[in-house]
Amino acid sequence: MSSTASPGAKASATVVIYSGGMDSFTVLHRAIREGLTVHALSFDYGQRHRRELDTARQVCESLGIAHKVVDIRAIHGLIDNSALTNSAIDMPTGNYDANNLSATVVPNRNMILLSLAIAKAVNIGAGRVDYGAHGGDHVLYPDCRPEFVDAMNHVAGIANFEPVLLHAPYLNVRKEDILREGLAMGLDYRQTWTCYEGRELACGQCGSCRERLAAFAANNCVDPLAYAIDTSQGGR
Repeated sequence: MSSTASPGAKASATVVIYSGGMDSFTVLHRAIREGLTVHALSFDYGQRHRRELDTARQVCESLGIAHKVVDIRAIHGLIDNSALTNSAIDMPTGNYDANNLSATVVPNRNMILLSLAIAKAVNIGAGRVDYGAHGGDHVLYPDCRPEFVDAMNHVAGIANFEPVLLHAPYLNVRKEDILREGLAMGLDYRQTWTCYEGRELACGQCGSCRERLAAFAANNCVDPLAYAIDTSQGGR
């Protein structure tokens, strides 16, 4: 089963896994522009960067779309061997690299979140679940790779009486391409949070910040977010 919707498989409603970050922000607006009824779903799993959830709430409120933050912090002890969920683990800095950023992998995160989003879709009669996996994630994150998405798509088609399509529109493109499409839509990326540190200002040093900055640099524009350091040279 394809990870993207076929022309004849348009659903009237979709559940968008919406973290509050750049990728899911763009996916959210893409679904809205398709004319779908959008139900945004965010998850509090004890992440250090919980500030993203506040950003997600604000965006959904401004758009007037249905939004639910699901509290799954009860599983925190099952997934706390990650710098993203355990403040006792130093947050690695520098560009994404398998050697120094594997510490940011949260065990089984996307399988957990997608399973819950599929349940939500079945429960409300939505035919689709959207999420923002992209090509830049493939090296580090197994649960963002095409083979994972294809496997989950197969499961989503047989796990319930009503099949759900898993839609990952940016699965095979880079973050700079996602940003380019969002900029063409006129999206304001001040309404997103990317930094793995949940501080007042984005750190500009973690892999997530640096990838974001590099995407803006590749599009010859300046990131509108405020950073704790000088980011005038971009992320890379």
